[in-house]
Amino acid sequence: MKILYFDAKTSGFSGDMLLAALLDLIDEPQQIIDKLLKLKDYLDGIKKLEISLDKVERNGIKVNKLDIKIEETKDHRTAKVLKKTLQNFIQKHPLSQKAIEYANDVLNSLIQAEAEVHDKLIEKIHLHELSSVDTLIDILGVTTVLDKLGVFKGRTKIYCSEVPLGGGSIKTAHGILPVPAPATVKILERSNLITKFGPIASEISTPTGVALMASLNPIYEQPLISISKSTYSTGEKKFDDFPNILRIFYGDQKPNQERLTQNELKKYKESVTVLETNIDDVTGEVLGNFIERMGTEDILDIQILTGISKKNRPSYLVRVLSKPELKFKLISIMIEELGTLGVRYYTMDRICVDREIKQKIIQIENESYSINYKISYIKSENKKQIIRIKPENDDLKKISHKTGYPIQKLYSIITSQIIKDLKESLDLSYLNK
Repeated sequence: MKILYFDAKTSGFSGDMLLAALLDLIDEPQQIIDKLLKLKDYLDGIKKLEISLDKVERNGIKVNKLDIKIEETKDHRTAKVLKKTLQNFIQKHPLSQKAIEYANDVLNSLIQAEAEVHDKLIEKIHLHELSSVDTLIDILGVTTVLDKLGVFKGRTKIYCSEVPLGGGSIKTAHGILPVPAPATVKILERSNLITKFGPIASEISTPTGVALMASLNPIYEQPLISISKSTYSTGEKKFDDFPNILRIFYGDQKPNQERLTQNELKKYKESVTVLETNIDDVTGEVLGNFIERMGTEDILDIQILTGISKKNRPSYLVRVLSKPELKFKLISIMIEELGTLGVRYYTMDRICVDREIKQKIIQIENESYSINYKISYIKSENKKQIIRIKPENDDLKKISHKTGYPIQKLYSIITSQIIKDLKESLDLSYLNK
């Protein structure tokens, strides 16, 4: 599996920077540039169109820069015109079906964002900055390179850093607007991109750049990658204290890459509240009764840890894990049962995977025994990726008493039988790590 890692921490995303960096990853990039030059024949109002991929020096290193010279007689076009131009171009210069879907998705997200910002129907909106031919150059150029790299055939995974947005204001056809531009914000609202404001007072992530990345639905992790090639690009803007250099790393996924990616785990994210109190003046009987009482409530977990408190007195840390909406009810019980003067609480996120309790009849020395077991798993594509299989301890004890087998040996025998039955329908590879 190939990996593309987009590092935008010192650049943000713009369409021309993305294309300039990606072109350096393929052989004969001029062929794609020559193809993009033909857009002049598909869109009315273009008097001049020149595209070149240059090497410039930024911060002491050579980086790619896309130089686009355009002379247009139109300062705005309709969404219908842009869509028709995109389709006509693709008909003459074929792409894979998923690449076509990606290009259309990017353009549609830009148009939809502008329509929402101006509160107009898509067919009524007139685009200004986004209607220039360079928007189509960015979309079709990036799509073509990604198609050549196998991104749309499932052979390449896309990873991405956090995205700086910049700040300050920008001059548009509608006047001075804050950065990030309203259209950029609308695209971000529907994306999974992780962003931050700043670090400079200028627009460094544009609507087109953000739309191109958002439609790739990247993974936000530091990938384990064997780098075969790196590429750098920059844009028109130069800053004193900000490099404005986009980096892309291309290579192979290492064999020990973590299987559980953010995209698989994020659906298991939930909020929980931790309740804590320190006590040093209760008996073991009071604590035992407290544990039994909490067992009748809808708690997630409970722990009692021993320690030494001030004045060297033996103490206990009582910790209860609860659903956020139940915290005050449980705090009240903790105060009443333990006589504590105060309870700390804080809410945090956790990942908690699926689990089920199942039952199985197992064979030991020609005798049948019923055992319950817990199976924890993550739903991954069309399979359940098994994390752990655990026979119920009370059932193991009963079988141990009847057979004389040690619990540890029973655990191994029963688990292997369960795995054998599940092997055909579930992904058990995680158990072998």
